[in-house]
Amino acid sequence: MFALLIEQLKPLPRDNWIHETLMSWVRWTGRNFDAGRPHHTWVVWGVSVGVPVLAVAALYLVIAHFSLLLALAFDVALLYLTLGFRQFSHYFTDIREALDRGDENEARRLLAEWRHLDASELPRTEVLRHVIEHALLAAHRHVFGVFFWFVVFSALGLGPVGAVLYRMAEFSSRYWGYRLRAMDAPGNDELLALSRRLFALIDHVPARLTAFGFAVVGNFEEAIGSWRRDAGLWQHPNEGIILAAAAGAVGVQLGGAAAPGVTPDRSKTFTAGGPGIADAAGSTAGDPAQPGHLHSVVGLVWRSVVLWMLLVALLTLANVLG
Repeated sequence: MFALLIEQLKPLPRDNWIHETLMSWVRWTGRNFDAGRPHHTWVVWGVSVGVPVLAVAALYLVIAHFSLLLALAFDVALLYLTLGFRQFSHYFTDIREALDRGDENEARRLLAEWRHLDASELPRTEVLRHVIEHALLAAHRHVFGVFFWFVVFSALGLGPVGAVLYRMAEFSSRYWGYRLRAMDAPGNDELLALSRRLFALIDHVPARLTAFGFAVVGNFEEAIGSWRRDAGLWQHPNEGIILAAAAGAVGVQLGGAAAPGVTPDRSKTFTAGGPGIADAAGSTAGDPAQPGHLHSVVGLVWRSVVLWMLLVALLTLANVLG
């Protein structure tokens, strides 16, 4: 709660030193530990993710040994750097404002800048759909996923270690994909595949809890039905579960054939959807994306945040009283 409040009052700037430091760190580990062989991919990932995790764990245990108040401050500081809406919401807000003004070209430019994709030929409804999909996934990865692993490791007495683990695993998988796709730089395909596979394992439980939270605070019956029916529309299961549940929760149509150059790292596999898919294009049931759905998605995410924070507060209270 403290971290989210501080972030709302003093958000990190778009190009902040933390992001640049992480990029330099992951780039350095790849350059120095990747010799192109399969086992080197494990070394690179272990150094990229494991070293910051172990460093934070050791530092937290030392601080907690001397002062619980300093340990709390350390928790808040690390969560401020790893968790929060403002790490992605400026793009979402700018695109929403551009669409409200009727400036679709600016909205396409911002979407392309945000996701490093060619969105120049997307019609308005497709721009809205992609903004909603990317915003939902970003909310999960910047808030709910970090939240889950922070709670797990805090319960084990390791403070913000879980938040750092999730953020570093997510950032590594995203960086190597970005390096190959947007920077057009040589890279190790096996390293990208490994980082995505390990992040998918780490994200397995948080993704399903996020989807369940969306169902609870939205249209529960439609969300669960869409989860069961349409999650297979997306290539990556964790993403499919989140997007399908959110689509049912707010009644918006997501999925469908992507335009060339859009979301290449999660192109749809419609044949995996099986019977019951809403239409031939492979979209979820619901209304075509409209500007009002952007506001619905914001409300859905905030209600879900409140739900999980209240649940953790009740569990903590029960543990104290018990």
